[in-house]
Amino acid sequence: MTLTEYGLTPARAAQQPAGLTLARITTQDRTLYTAVVETGSVRAEVAGRLANMAAGPEDFPAVGDWVLLRGTPTAGDVAIIERLLPRTSVFSRVAAGRSGTEQVVAANVDTLMLCMALDENFNLRRMERYLAVANASGAMPAIVLTKADKAPDLTGQLSAVRALSGEAAVVFCDATRTDGIAALAALIDPGKTVAFLGSSGVGKTTLINRLLGEDRLATGAIRENDAHGRHTTTSRDLLLLPSGGIVIDTPGMRALSLLDADTETTFADITDLAAHCRFNDCTHQQEPGCAVQAAIAAETLDPERLASFRRLQQEQAVNVALRGRARERAKIDQIFGSRKQMKQVMRASKQRRR
Repeated sequence: MTLTEYGLTPARAAQQPAGLTLARITTQDRTLYTAVVETGSVRAEVAGRLANMAAGPEDFPAVGDWVLLRGTPTAGDVAIIERLLPRTSVFSRVAAGRSGTEQVVAANVDTLMLCMALDENFNLRRMERYLAVANASGAMPAIVLTKADKAPDLTGQLSAVRALSGEAAVVFCDATRTDGIAALAALIDPGKTVAFLGSSGVGKTTLINRLLGEDRLATGAIRENDAHGRHTTTSRDLLLLPSGGIVIDTPGMRALSLLDADTETTFADITDLAAHCRFNDCTHQQEPGCAVQAAIAAETLDPERLASFRRLQQEQAVNVALRGRARERAKIDQIFGSRKQMKQVMRASKQRRR
């Protein structure tokens, strides 16, 4: 085992200073991590200094991250994570609840495999959402359509997905056959990291087991009434494939709330049309000379796609504002302990100046 097998590049290796050990996070269990170093795997936890500097969950290591460990840890020790190295890519979403905090789903990924089933779970608007986040992540998106044997209209569904895929590769497969798996495997180069993302029940873990050549990861059945799956995968794991690739399995997501999203790239057809509108600030509703509305009238643009574009832009703006407030609250808590204590300090300071 070497770190090169886990995706180490010369540029990343140059980031290791004397006295610290380079490692990659492979699993996370609450506050305890498993990290791989040149000599094997070790358990690790975040140093107090690093935890104190974190303004939010996104400032802590996630599966796929490269970190620096204190000293030279050995098996049986609990290593200390001193630093989190800069990420080359990150796929994040808004954490569940109303806090607006960021949740890192996968870090330092080369390709994001956006999985969607071709059965009753097929949803073009959901794929647009995944593409918008993937296009902003720094990784290359690829669309993996599963359960081709259950597609009610395979030709039509493939055509619809390719129409919105942009530059993302599109493959379809049935996990019980080998031809689709071969097309998927061809997208995973040795030493490169891919992450499988998608809703519960789309077959991500089954595909990974086929790539591994064994049923190493647990899978579960889906509900018959709506084709949705149960959360069989409950943690994120970084695994080595026999082909030399690296894969991150992630739990199925019931919802993907936008945070960093690239709607301009994802909806390039709409942004290209907008460049031909008469007015630069056209809202594409009732303005004269609107090229977007003209395309809808000519039936070359689906009005549902325009509605999706607007929804995602609005949602992103709201969630970005929520994250800003969440990080501001976290900084206040770091410095003062709470907003109430901050106000007390400010009042005391004002009285001293009188």
